[in-house]
Amino acid sequence: MTSTVMFLLKNIKCASYSSVIRGIASLSQLSETHQMIHKMCRDFAESELKPNAAKFDREHLFPEKQIKQMGELGLLAMEVPAELGGAGLDSLAYAIAMEEISRGCASTGVIMSVNNSLYLGPLNKFGNENQKEKYIKPFTSGKKIGCFALSEPGNGSDASAASTTALLKDNKYILNGSKCWITNGYESKAGIVFATTDKSKKHKGITAFIIDKPCPGLSLGKKEDKLGIRASSTCTLNLEDCSIDPENILGGLGLGFKIAMMTLDSGRIGIASQALGIAQASLDVAVDYAAKREAFGASILKLQSIQNKIADMALRLESARLFTWRAAFLKDKKQPFSKEAAMAKLAASEAATFNSHQCIQILGGMGYVSDMPAERHYRDARITEIYEGTSEIQRLVIANNVIKEYNV
Repeated sequence: MTSTVMFLLKNIKCASYSSVIRGIASLSQLSETHQMIHKMCRDFAESELKPNAAKFDREHLFPEKQIKQMGELGLLAMEVPAELGGAGLDSLAYAIAMEEISRGCASTGVIMSVNNSLYLGPLNKFGNENQKEKYIKPFTSGKKIGCFALSEPGNGSDASAASTTALLKDNKYILNGSKCWITNGYESKAGIVFATTDKSKKHKGITAFIIDKPCPGLSLGKKEDKLGIRASSTCTLNLEDCSIDPENILGGLGLGFKIAMMTLDSGRIGIASQALGIAQASLDVAVDYAAKREAFGASILKLQSIQNKIADMALRLESARLFTWRAAFLKDKKQPFSKEAAMAKLAASEAATFNSHQCIQILGGMGYVSDMPAERHYRDARITEIYEGTSEIQRLVIANNVIKEYNV
């Protein structure tokens, strides 16, 4: 672990959250620790990700070298305790880091998000000592990454309708079924798979299993040819009489649905931060281009129509960042944050879509060609409104929480 990360580990407990409480989304108002995280991640993104992002996207290249470098910087296990090999940082630090990495390359951002939030997150919270030793420590350095297998071809947004089964036979759980849209599906060396162990109990009959990859009975479907985030692999996991030891049950029998829902709450902070990075990158491109492009004898940056677009882009970006930092703050304070995480994910993903759209409008024809990054930001943004809960699901989560607050 680098000296920079070691410094952060020593100082993170001194971090002040007063800026988040006051609702200030300015880096200058954050603690010195969080400012250092921001600088470290921005410098890395500028030097290692931004120059390569177009090639990663065009050639569907997994950024193996960069992922290993991020592991060395502590970015792949940010909230994992130091004694388990992680950086031992907080959720706000993770949100800041995720935004900057995604600003450089959104594909790299989602790889980082899945390993941090969806794989290591539930293991750190629900795993026993043996599971943490085996499935956390080797996955913090970037040499190994994990995946999260919840979605299925037939259940869509209904996570409680798991048709993948796990039947106990000769002291082994035999898993059968398919899990789809698995990020890091090809590169991951372990994963958390959700399967029904007791159909009569419905969602309370779902159990989370830790699986090694590869393992007998597990096969991978084709790599999906996606609209965006093309440097991260996405595929189906096919389970056919896949034998899993009971010691690989995470959290306990029947706790899978609870683990999934709590994990997705945390994961939404990561995806919100990824979306912020895309939204910020789109604004950067738009302002840079408008300052250089001339029309009617002057820079188009002086045109009121362009300024209106930039104002709207900045407004949505800053608002979404506040939502995201607020959710991270509540998580760090161990307060309920489900509603706030849904708000953050909804606002940030829609900001990413809006900003990338407006960026192309400002660039005009140049925004439509791959010579400029605008079209890649546009393609990358679209998935942020879909995975880890669609925008429609986020609105349901928000509404249900608001209704509970009114006690009606």
